[in-house]
Amino acid sequence: QVQLVESGGGLVQAGGSLRLSCAASGLTFSSYAIAWFRQAPGKEREFVATISRSGGNTYYADSVKGRFTISRDNAKNTVYLQMNSLKPEDTAVYYCAARSGVYSGRASSYDFWGQGTQVTVSS
Repeated sequence: QVQLVESGGGLVQAGGSLRLSCAASGLTFSSYAIAWFRQAPGKEREFVATISRSGGNTYYADSVKGRFTISRDNAKNTVYLQMNSLKPEDTAVYYCAARSGVYSGRASSYDFWGQGTQVTVSS
């Protein structure tokens, strides 16, 4: 049974930082590309960042480029999202997702999803 468990969310002031973690189990972690998506109230889920199976390639949404960094530790079956210079518009539930094969920015291409972690940025 595949499980993705996000953690690290919380309340932070604008300009602050948070690091999200996504711990995976039940799958051959190094065979899966991982992505972070987010969904704000009343909005559609949007792509944030993705990382390849080896960690050698990453891709970011324009809205977070230069502020967020995605990384992975295949020995720990964990992906991280370091979020710096947070803005109120970053407020959302953040989800990690896994797909077998090449990384992608399309939510529909991901096979497994976590339950999400809330990030709230106050102004």
